Amino acid sequence: MPEAYIIDAVRSPIGRKKGSLAHLHPADLGAHPIKALVDRTGVDPSAIDDVVWGCTETIGAQAGDIGRTVWLVAGLPEEVPGVTIDRQCGSSQQAVHFAAQGVMSGTQDLVVAGGSQAMNRIPIMAAMIAGQAYGFDSPFIGSPGWDARYGNQEVDQIRSAEMIADKWGVSRADMETFSLASHQRAQAATEQGWFAREIAPLEGLDRDETIRPTTSLEGLAALKPVREGGLVTAGVASQNCDGSAALLIASARAVREHGLTPRARIHHLTVRGADPVWMLTAPIPATRHALAKAGMTIDDIDLFECNEAFASIPLAWMKDLGIPHEKVNVQGGAIALGHPLGATGARLMTTLLGALERTGGRYGLQTMCEGGGQANVTIIERL
Repeated sequence: MPEAYIIDAVRSPIGRKKGSLAHLHPADLGAHPIKALVDRTGVDPSAIDDVVWGCTETIGAQAGDIGRTVWLVAGLPEEVPGVTIDRQCGSSQQAVHFAAQGVMSGTQDLVVAGGSQAMNRIPIMAAMIAGQAYGFDSPFIGSPGWDARYGNQEVDQIRSAEMIADKWGVSRADMETFSLASHQRAQAATEQGWFAREIAPLEGLDRDETIRPTTSLEGLAALKPVREGGLVTAGVASQNCDGSAALLIASARAVREHGLTPRARIHHLTVRGADPVWMLTAPIPATRHALAKAGMTIDDIDLFECNEAFASIPLAWMKDLGIPHEKVNVQGGAIALGHPLGATGARLMTTLLGALERTGGRYGLQTMCEGGGQANVTIIERL
């Protein structure tokens, strides 16, 4: 089977809530890493076969196939098409999967994959709220088929995070310790310049502004739970923010013909589903499935990225699979760096690639929980 290679990966800095990127039009936010990617690789943009782009809440300024719009706003050739993918939080990781699959099928040679999310302009759940304004129910209310299968029970990500903490014996103190580590690792990575290669400065911002270096266990312990009597607080959850990221995926033929130098090879691609009411547990069975399909074990993987939507998710995942925290999110995660929904999958891969190069690791595994009880897993091999 033909191989798919990662030629380069670049992202915007992450802008915090009401931060430096809040005023940007979503199309300009998304166009930014694409322009940087084309400039860095020197690839002829007219040779790109497609742009596969992740984004959720595709209403308003993010509507109308933003995967097409971001390419045009980047000032690149009109003959190159674009498509928008919504696999919830895993949208841009799925975009990379589709791009790699296009290359591995032999039908495409050069594909831009990535994603963006302008959460200041268009907040999470905006599409559901807009639908309710027109009298439409949410996806989980009013469907006899859904009720027959799952009952009339609450489907909510915070409830899921609480349920996971309870089932896997994750305490509030465990989550707060994990959250503190996320901020400390992200701050250290920033100070050491480990993000410098992956970030293309934007609007005068050359580093992530979501990191809180003054975070302390005492401060986290003082926060009120989101749900009365619960364990989850804002301090152990990912941040709403703005961000974008893009990767260039290429075939061996494109590498030869365009004189490109790959940074990594796509080793394995998996996406699996689990209980949609629990919603956030799928990374556990998906990781097991991916390793089995790839003929690998936990010990074969040098570094992991597991999205920190809520601290209980990677903690339960590590506990269930026996993965040491020392190998997970080594430069911080979404609790410190933010979770710009449609961009996060590509951001994680960009960071994972850089971390493998910095540490000399060979294999990296990335996974994340996604709405509907799903999870993508990607294994890459540093070259």
